[in-house]
Amino acid sequence: MGEEGECSRAKSSDEIWAKLVPSDSRYSGVEIRSDEKVICSEITSSGDKQNWCKIIRNSDLCSATIENNSQNTILVDGAEVHNEDSILIKDGSEIISGPDREGFVSYKFNITSSPESSERQLKIHVDVDNAKCSICLNIWHDVVTVAPCLHNFCNGCFSEWLRRSQENHSTVLCPHCRAVVQFVGKNHFLRNIAEDILSADSSLRRSDEEVAVLDSYSLIRSNLVIGSRNKSRKRAYSPLNEQSDDTNLRCPQCVARAGEFQCNRNTVHLQCQACGGMMPCRNGFGVAQYCSGCDRAFCGPYWHSLGITRSDSYPVCSQDTLKPIAEHNISRIPVTAHEKNLHEQNITESCIRQMGRTFQDVIAEWIVKLNNREIDRTRLPLNHSEMITSRTLVCRECYEKLLSFLLYWFRVSLPKHLMPAEAARREDCWYGYACRTQHHSEEHARKRNHVCRPSRGSHP
Repeated sequence: MGEEGECSRAKSSDEIWAKLVPSDSRYSGVEIRSDEKVICSEITSSGDKQNWCKIIRNSDLCSATIENNSQNTILVDGAEVHNEDSILIKDGSEIISGPDREGFVSYKFNITSSPESSERQLKIHVDVDNAKCSICLNIWHDVVTVAPCLHNFCNGCFSEWLRRSQENHSTVLCPHCRAVVQFVGKNHFLRNIAEDILSADSSLRRSDEEVAVLDSYSLIRSNLVIGSRNKSRKRAYSPLNEQSDDTNLRCPQCVARAGEFQCNRNTVHLQCQACGGMMPCRNGFGVAQYCSGCDRAFCGPYWHSLGITRSDSYPVCSQDTLKPIAEHNISRIPVTAHEKNLHEQNITESCIRQMGRTFQDVIAEWIVKLNNREIDRTRLPLNHSEMITSRTLVCRECYEKLLSFLLYWFRVSLPKHLMPAEAARREDCWYGYACRTQHHSEEHARKRNHVCRPSRGSHP
């Protein structure tokens, strides 16, 4: 029995970006025009057609992902791909439409658009001079953008400019156009562009010593509101955004002295991520104002240290919005654990119960391991990951991200005899935690283990 591939009807474009070329000249090849194409197989003995596979063009334009839509196992470069599994294919990959070379047609996957052509499509043309800080005249480092003029600077450069303006009790002006600066914040999009420029031309890089000095000056971690007092502007974000009067951009210390400090017209303010309220940015005060996991501002600890509570005029959030990792508590597995795979979460819960332990007990054990640096932190999805300890202050969202990270290590270190029998018998998915199929195929999410490192693809 032989199988011949053909494309199902789908919206096509003018460009043929790939082909499936059969090894047997009796069969016709398949031209692929759209970014996602379902290929049908024709069984030569009966003439029937059925879905065989789906080929999805990857964003690098130089590779694709093939998903097995047939009931049979197929072979891709000698590797077995089971029903609903997927695997990366590149130019020249061999695809056999069944589990054996005998009786099934072999195809070669050919990308017709060259890598050079793909690179040209991905290029963004940027004048290097437009990616330079007008203070140090180098390519942006940890770029920040000021508003309303939208000029861009190195974080360290503008932080020094801001510090000197405050020392001189002067209005903060844009170093480039001299417009009054009202807001400043990090620009992650331009940061990526700056990194791409430096990757393309290493001669533009600063020395490690220069970067270290610049980082030591950097003060901007979250969006700052500058010179907010007596300004009648509406907040960029606020759960109380129906208010638009002058109090929107003021805090309790703008109105009255508290803790031997009162804001002046040039005081820089932070906006709390939890309640939307304002507080003065006081880096040397000794009370944390930022989450160390995401660098967002939270006002609870600051106002609590001054004995100031919420009022009708000024929102103040609970001090529990930002506290040390060791002081957080949670009784359930976070919904983000195991890449939101509910089957894996249930297995983890079952393992903890079978061991006669509580969830909080397991987490406490693995936080100790984190403190002792017994865990590879490569995939820890928090800022400053190498500095994180049990005493690090984080918000609730970052705490749950940390728990998801620790639960991964708990599972991969767990002996199979402590797992439910059915779960222990499952084979690892080739793409492990990075598998995309687990999110849209209930059967695949259940029958393969996804709490493991990928053995295919370029994932850490």
